[in-house]
Order: sequence, then C-alpha cells, then structure tokens
Amino acid sequence: MDMLEIDGSRGEGGGQMVRTSVAMATVTGITTRLTRIRENRPTNGLSKQHCAAVNAVAEMAGSQVTGNTIGSRELLFEPGSEQVYDIQMNIGTAGSISLVLQAMLLAARNHRKRLTVDISGGTNVMWAPPIDSYQQLLFPLMDKMGIHADARIIERGFYPQGGGRVMATLDPIGEIQPLDVDDLGELIGIKGVCFSQRLPEWITKDIIRSCSDTLAPVADVEFDVQRTDGDSRGAGVVLVAEFENGMLGSNALTSRGHPADKAGEDAANDLLREMTSGATMDVHTADQLLPYMAMAVGRSGFTVSRISKHLLSQMDTLESFLDVKFGVERRENVYRFTVTPGESNEAIHPR
Repeated sequence: MDMLEIDGSRGEGGGQMVRTSVAMATVTGITTRLTRIRENRPTNGLSKQHCAAVNAVAEMAGSQVTGNTIGSRELLFEPGSEQVYDIQMNIGTAGSISLVLQAMLLAARNHRKRLTVDISGGTNVMWAPPIDSYQQLLFPLMDKMGIHADARIIERGFYPQGGGRVMATLDPIGEIQPLDVDDLGELIGIKGVCFSQRLPEWITKDIIRSCSDTLAPVADVEFDVQRTDGDSRGAGVVLVAEFENGMLGSNALTSRGHPADKAGEDAANDLLREMTSGATMDVHTADQLLPYMAMAVGRSGFTVSRISKHLLSQMDTLESFLDVKFGVERRENVYRFTVTPGESNEAIHPR
C-alpha cells in the first residue's frame, strides 16, 4: 500500500494542512499519515473543529480514519471509494462552518452527483472566512473556473454560542478551467453585506457610515443590511470590490475591543490597501482557490500583495499529492503566482 507521510509542523503548520490533506487524499485515493500536527502552535494537535472537518470528509467517501480525536498529533486517513451526496453535521459551538465546508467542497471534486450539506456551527467567527465571503467572493470566482457552489445562511452563529446553520450545495465538477487574473481592469463597484444579530440598529448604521466615509474617495458602497434573531449575538461586515476581470474582498467583526465604527473603518481600509496594492486577488481567496487551480486543465495566475504562510503551506501540501508546479516572482510591490498542473493530473479528472 502506497502511503504519503506529511509533517504537520512544516510551514504554517496549522489546521489548513490537515483539511487540505484529507480532502486531497480523498480526491487522489492516496492513504495519508499526518504527523506532528500543529506542533508549533500554543495548543498542539487537533481541535474540535479539525476533527469535525476530518469526520465530514471521511463520511463523504466512506474513508477509514485513525487518531481523529481532540489533541491528537497523528492521523491516518485511508480514503474510501463511496460517494455520499447528502450530509448533515453539527460542528458544535462556534466552530467555523466555512473552514469545514472548504475541506468538504474540495473532497467532492470527483463526486458524480450534486452534494448537499446541512451544517451547524459558527457562520461568522474570528480567524476564519465569514460564510458571506464565500457567497460574495469565493463562489463567483469558482464559477469562472466552472465550479458551481452555493451556500444559504439559515441562521447566523457567532462566538462563543454558535448556533448558526448553513445549507450548501456543490454541483458535480467536470473539467476545471484555469483562472488567470493578470490585471483587474476597471472598477465596476463595491458591495457590502452588513449583518447584526440581537444587537441594536445603531450598530449596523455605525458600520455602514464608517465604511462609506472611508471608501467615499473611491466609490459609493451598495449595502445589503441583514438584521436577524438567533441564539448568538454579533455583527460585522463583508466588502467586495468587483472589477472587470476579478474581485477583491475584506471583512471585519465587531467585539468588545473592536466597536462598530472601528470594524467598518478597518474593513474599508483593508479593502483600500488591496485595491491600491496592484494585487489581483486577496491572499485569503488565493489560498482557497489554489487547490482548484492545481487541478485545472491549464495554467492559472494571480498577484497578491503579500505571501502568507498559509499560501506557502497550501503549495507544499498540494505538491505532495499532485503533479503541479508553482512559480512566484516579485513584481514591484506584489508577488505574481503561476500554477501549472502537470499532465498526470488528468488521472484525477472524472471520466
């Protein structure tokens, strides 16, 4: 039995390596052992959220997993060959729905029918992409690659209670088209989703005002305001600048130390920085699209304003599973990335 060993302490050495590894093991059929998981982090080993992602991916293909417990620093993942199309799962508390979904959508690369996922946990939590950025930014860019995913927020869930619920779908993925964004072209407009749950109305007004004021020199922002009731309480904003050839995004959450007007201003300034940097993709989105680019039928490319450890870690993990070459070149203030899949990747495309 061929087995791939992945050192979980390399590079960024976090949960991303775990999620990408089990998803790619499912796609390629390669049995994978992860060792030294999150060794360089304050808390070593798997967290509840990582275990949830591994369980979900395992369920999708009837895979066998050893060591998938909280705190575990080793994991053996033996991919199955089943295709389960309807999955319900509860991450518990405010574990990030978007991060678990990220692994599941990638693992479904070879599914022959539509995948439907009913998932509960946190929709908008710190250190994870808000589910809104998937709807507004990631999924539209995946659409350009011929990958059609959708996520509907049934209920929002904030830290620490969670209680959010999302219904997500992914159509069967055929040939993945490359995405090469060398130049964004003209700005079409800026859209924002401003949301709050169980908080007074002035909070969304403050967020919108500070966002609009900060971005006024560039464009007027068109806001979709969503005020909801649920188990948890929180507020935040997701911004997307749409250009002729691509999109850039930013987001922020409010908290005790991060009041509404500051959250709005920070999200707007983050977006402005990306827009003036010369980047054609923000670093978090690049990170999430990289695995699909590595399995596309041609060369993809993009520029980012900085290279995150996450991005380097993704490259490292993907090279372990696929025949793919990554190129990085410094161009003035940005970094130009190229992703060139090899011919042997044809083997993982569905027939």
